[in-house]
Amino acid sequence: MKITSIELSTRYKKSFRRLPPKIQRKAILKIKIFRENPFTPQLRTHPLTGEEKECWAFWVDFTYRIKFIFLNDEEV
Repeated sequence: MKITSIELSTRYKKSFRRLPPKIQRKAILKIKIFRENPFTPQLRTHPLTGEEKECWAFWVDFTYRIKFIFLNDEEV
């Protein structure tokens, strides 16, 4: 499964700008990996639970993660 379209929320854009440059670079790299294979083990993609049960997330590093929702098989 390849992700062809990623729609970024305003909240994501604002949060991303506040990240340290090193984390921004890591996030960009992880997003590139995510586009090729969203379930590769190195991302540790997982479904969320509770109030966010329609959301998924993958880890940028041990502190930061990116949360997303599948719109269909190719779009998040």
